[in-house]
Amino acid sequence: MKKMVLLFAVLALVVASAGTPSFKGATYRITFAQPSVVNGTELKAGEYRLTLGDSKVTILNGKQPLECPAKIETGDKKFDENAIRYTNERGKANVSEIRLGGTKTVVVFNR
Repeated sequence: MKKMVLLFAVLALVVASAGTPSFKGATYRITFAQPSVVNGTELKAGEYRLTLGDSKVTILNGKQPLECPAKIETGDKKFDENAIRYTNERGKANVSEIRLGGTKTVVVFNR
């Protein structure tokens, strides 16, 4: 009887954790096609590595990481490819959101 209870407890934990997306530590490659401003820092056009945290992301190209506060959301459907949404402020392309291809993950940058 104890084995049966233990089996159901383990099964319940597996089912409960299966629906919970784990973003922390996930790394993606993104490409800025134009100079882009993220959290007030201007980044050159090029390929970057984006690492997700709990309430922040780290953007890395070379040795200087840029840590930014961000909100990680889940979209309705998987995105076919990476998409970067910009707002134009004072003639500069400010990144407001990044949709990560192959996932339902949306990174929303805080203002």
